[in-house]
Amino acid sequence: MNQEPTLFTPDFLWRIGVDLLSLIILVRFVYHTIYKKKDFFFTFFMFNLIIFVITYMLHKVKFSVGAAFGLFAIFSLLRYRTENISPKDMTYLFIVIAIGLISAIGKGVYWELAAFNGFIIAFIYTLDGNLVIKNELTQTIQYRGLEKLKPENHQALIQELSEKTGLEIHKVSIESINLPKESAVIKVYYYERR
Repeated sequence: MNQEPTLFTPDFLWRIGVDLLSLIILVRFVYHTIYKKKDFFFTFFMFNLIIFVITYMLHKVKFSVGAAFGLFAIFSLLRYRTENISPKDMTYLFIVIAIGLISAIGKGVYWELAAFNGFIIAFIYTLDGNLVIKNELTQTIQYRGLEKLKPENHQALIQELSEKTGLEIHKVSIESINLPKESAVIKVYYYERR
């Protein structure tokens, strides 16, 4: 008498454990620490969990991994192509999908999966966590007065804007000038503080 295979095998439980631990570290301790945003927590966790479960189940019935990945990629791009989602958030969404896929069908023992996910997370934190390259941010400011917009007053403009905003501004660019109103739109560039 053939017995139906069960989903909650030790393999499934180890894999989902590695997946969820990796996801918690990535989303809570990397993404949230860097960006201080909670907007996509639900999206990241649900995408990862659903993709993990579906991929694991499809892998058990020998469904093509390429077809499964294509299906999820198309779904995520169709759903979020009209949303106002930044390239960084889209990259994190892709990483969350990839970790779900790797955890569900990756070859090797569980500590190797955990080490591989850990390597990905460490690499992300190294690149995005201000360790290798400082994160440069921008703000657009409406500025009144034209005297300090002259090239010879460039440093005085940076110093004034730094004092007024509290930001460590290192560069400015003039976006537009309104001569009748004697004002300008200025973009300021500064490094994110950690």
